Amino acid sequence: MEGQLALELVRITEEAALESARWTGRGDKHSADGAATSAMRLHFDTVAMDGVVVIGEGEMDEAPMLYIGEQIGNRRGPKMDVAVDPLEGTETVANGLNNALSVIAAAPRGSLLHAPDIYMHKLAVGPALTGKLSLNDPIEVTLRKASEHLGKALSDMTVSILDRERHSEMISVLRKSGVRIKLLSHGDVMGAIETCTDSEVDLYVAPEGRRKGCWPLPP
Repeated sequence: MEGQLALELVRITEEAALESARWTGRGDKHSADGAATSAMRLHFDTVAMDGVVVIGEGEMDEAPMLYIGEQIGNRRGPKMDVAVDPLEGTETVANGLNNALSVIAAAPRGSLLHAPDIYMHKLAVGPALTGKLSLNDPIEVTLRKASEHLGKALSDMTVSILDRERHSEMISVLRKSGVRIKLLSHGDVMGAIETCTDSEVDLYVAPEGRRKGCWPLPP
């Protein structure tokens, strides 16, 4: 991606974050999200690219802007796929807490998954595990493979996962495996990013939805 375009996208996330910050601690997550979305959509019009939203605020009949399939940019630049989350952590902002994010991911047209607006199984890892694991494996196999490639005992590994009732079965399996668990109150994107930083997190998992080709949940 051209350096100038990357800087423009960073500027847009800054604008979205600043607008949503006006709603910090006000207990209104919908207004916080709306402020971020409006700011992001407005500033996309100034960017020199021919973009299409592939992951956004929902389908066209569900979202007034930044919906899946919406064209963004001024159409005078490279053709791009764009995934957005104007405010990842709406409740975080509403409750006056830290670590909410405004997120944009962009890549040349055809590079990003055109994902429907549904929960899906997710797995995030750092550079040492890139290409080494598969969503088709049961989580026990995934942990064993990760342990072997990292040269770490399971008891020395840390897996992060959102603390949700729908994840209770997976959390139970993780506990039985002996790994450390970092339960996240919010922050799906940050949970994934942590695996690529100097944090202690080795894997981020999200056992959401039931689709062919994804992790089978325990019976």
